[in-house]
Amino acid sequence: MSEVSQWPLWEVFLRARRGLPHQHVGSLHAADPRMAVRHARDLYTRRGEGVSIWVVPSAAVTASSPDERDPFFDPAADKVYRHPAFFELPEGAEHL
Repeated sequence: MSEVSQWPLWEVFLRARRGLPHQHVGSLHAADPRMAVRHARDLYTRRGEGVSIWVVPSAAVTASSPDERDPFFDPAADKVYRHPAFFELPEGAEHL
């Protein structure tokens, strides 16, 4: 096994422009957070895209299981008031 593959795995999130959310763009191996940010910059912003990079250790990410999709997300289906279509816009409201 190579030394690089023994480094921790990091998830990389990139924000393309101010005001936009960060989006997951990939993963990489790095020895520490500083190296992860530098490698992410070199790998994912070659053409000048991006104004902000986040790196997160993959081990710190917790996710729901795709196998539990129905029981995990079904409770929200019976709460129609959580959907924007439930509400009527007041007359004259332009920016809601």
